[in-house]
Amino acid sequence: MAKVPRVGIGTIIRHKNKVLLLKRRGAHGDGTWAFIGGHLEFNETPEEGAARETFEEIGIKVKNPRAVAFTNDFFPKEKKHYITLYVVADYTRDKITIKEPEKIEAVEWFEWDKFPSPLFIPLKNLRKKYFNPFKL
Repeated sequence: MAKVPRVGIGTIIRHKNKVLLLKRRGAHGDGTWAFIGGHLEFNETPEEGAARETFEEIGIKVKNPRAVAFTNDFFPKEKKHYITLYVVADYTRDKITIKEPEKIEAVEWFEWDKFPSPLFIPLKNLRKKYFNPFKL
């Protein structure tokens, strides 16, 4: 079977002038900061996948999800290749609860130009595109 890229989702949850990031644990990118996300499932739109992953990971629903960008991401060490679809959504003020502590070390709000480090490769690649979710 030929190796093909997998499809990942990054959910950019906005609230006021900040976005929600999580610190990854366990999977590739361990210890890096990333958007809430995961894999797109069969017969699922990017918006549906973003809403599902957000609820599964941190227990909140999002408003107004819409696909806005993508990156082509290579992980040489892990021999993985992803196409990551980004969905911007608005925070609903639900209580954030880490539901997958084996995958998530922390969840915090950050201003767009004041991210922590290290960043997950897809997030680094999105930043290289000069994308800004507050200028849509």
